[in-house]
Amino acid sequence: MKKHMLALATLAAAAAMTAGAVQAEERLVVAGYGGSFEDILRKDVFPAFEKQHNVKIDYVAGNSTNTLARLQAQRSNQEIDVAIVDDGPMYQAIALGFCAPIQGLAADDLYPASRYKDDKAVGLGLVATGIMYNKKAFEEKKWAPPASWDDLKDKKYKGMLVIPPLNNTYGLHALVQYARANGGGEKKIDPGFKVFRNEVGPNVLVYEPSPGKMTELFSSGQALIAVWGSGRAKSFAETGFPVGFVYPREGAYALLASVCPVAKPKTSPLAQAFVNYLISPDIQTRLGDAYGYGPVNKKAKYTDDPNAAVPLPVGKRAQDLIVIDWDTVNQNRDDWNKRWTREIER
Repeated sequence: MKKHMLALATLAAAAAMTAGAVQAEERLVVAGYGGSFEDILRKDVFPAFEKQHNVKIDYVAGNSTNTLARLQAQRSNQEIDVAIVDDGPMYQAIALGFCAPIQGLAADDLYPASRYKDDKAVGLGLVATGIMYNKKAFEEKKWAPPASWDDLKDKKYKGMLVIPPLNNTYGLHALVQYARANGGGEKKIDPGFKVFRNEVGPNVLVYEPSPGKMTELFSSGQALIAVWGSGRAKSFAETGFPVGFVYPREGAYALLASVCPVAKPKTSPLAQAFVNYLISPDIQTRLGDAYGYGPVNKKAKYTDDPNAAVPLPVGKRAQDLIVIDWDTVNQNRDDWNKRWTREIER
């Protein structure tokens, strides 16, 4: 009898351990940007959520185009629970049915510009697309800091300029800017391609999409100037690199980093909780301090230092950001990407 009771107790203990292990192994798959953004999430964002919800977050790093492609490839069996992408690809993700409505959204706490139709996504942070440069190198060469988008045409930057490709929002913003400044725009993109082909392209060292590679090119001295976002530039500056960042006089462009719970037959409650967690005042404050996002939550705290190496896109700087016509862009982007590969990165 005692042996029987002991066996039962052993089985019960094993079952309890197994149940605990299963519970501990619950996971949430989040897809989003790599580089410094991933580092900040792992260090300052994930741990508290994982502890509170007894969950392990699996992070899949990639740019917005990569994440959207994964959602499309996994359409019949989505592995991703939460997607973090730029505003343009997010509009596409919503149109393709990949995003579920956000439940429990504290809408009154959010700036209107951060909200999407039917709350199927929400802004995570505001980024300015502008010009980053090596401040120390410019001082040594006695070059004035860049002030205009047209400065990227200056022949003294030949072989020193880096611009992300067109499938990256920073590269897209540059193309739209040159189109707008030369008699075109989103509905007439030819002037932008012409400027890249004849005036900007000759200065480009490489069209680089990887944040890690971008910082390597600057750290090695190969690159001295680039089109990049305020968030990534601020993170780079935090490493001690002499980063300078400019809001060009014609205007910097708005990039709304966005997040949505992925639509599934049974959307994970943890996915909903994580989305709301990301836009909470505390996390918005952390993302502003660590990554340079302009907060989307009105209750987030931030310090506006206009003399910082990378001033945050807040206040007037945020109000002056240029927002592109995403409806037109998304209708034409595939064709533009093909044309870019054929004419610019050939």
